[in-house]
Order: sequence, then C-alpha cells, then structure tokens
Amino acid sequence: MWIFTKNGFVSAVRKKEYPDFITVRARDRESLTGLAEFADAEIAKSPDGDYPYRAFVRPDVFANWVAEESLDIDYHNFKTKVSQTRGYQFVAALHDVWTAMLQVEDDDARKGEATKVNPS
Repeated sequence: MWIFTKNGFVSAVRKKEYPDFITVRARDRESLTGLAEFADAEIAKSPDGDYPYRAFVRPDVFANWVAEESLDIDYHNFKTKVSQTRGYQFVAALHDVWTAMLQVEDDDARKGEATKVNPS
C-alpha cells in the first residue's frame, strides 16, 4: 500500500519474515517520523533495500495511524498543503506521480455531463 500524507510518502507491506508486523518503508527519514512517534517505533536504516528507511509496527497500530492521518485532513488542496509541510522539491515529485496516474484515467471520465452529489 502506498500512502501519501501531508508529511511524506510511505510504502506498507507484510514481509514473510515478519508476519506479525507491517513493514513501513520510506525514501526519506522524515516521511516515517510521524508514524514512528505514533507507534513508539524505531526507524531502521537499510541502505541496500528498495527503500532506505523502515519501521516495524503492529497492524492495529498502523491502522490507527492511518485513521489519525485521515482525521487530520485540514486542507482543500493536497499539493498546496505539502508545499507548506515538505517544500517544493517534494511537491515536484507529487506532480510527477499525479501525471503518471493520469495515464490510468478511464475512457468515460471526461464524457457526458457533470453529476452533482449532495454529501449528506
């Protein structure tokens, strides 16, 4: 699972060798800092791995952290918020992700009339 928060980007997996933990990996230490503090977990360094930083957390703790991150959404534009929390270099990478994901937009997305939904 890839997760982008206003504080960074993490990749969460369950490794065969650690089945009771979620291994949460990151390209930079700052992306894991909030989770590590929340979970009282250490950030390990693995320079030879696909992601050079990782933390090991119990699945329920990881789920609670994701829920807390969701409840902490206080912005109307994600990339603008991240420019404030992580800076423009990080946002430039987010633009690249946004552009890459545009390739999977389905053929029907831009056809027809807009639909209004009342969130109630």
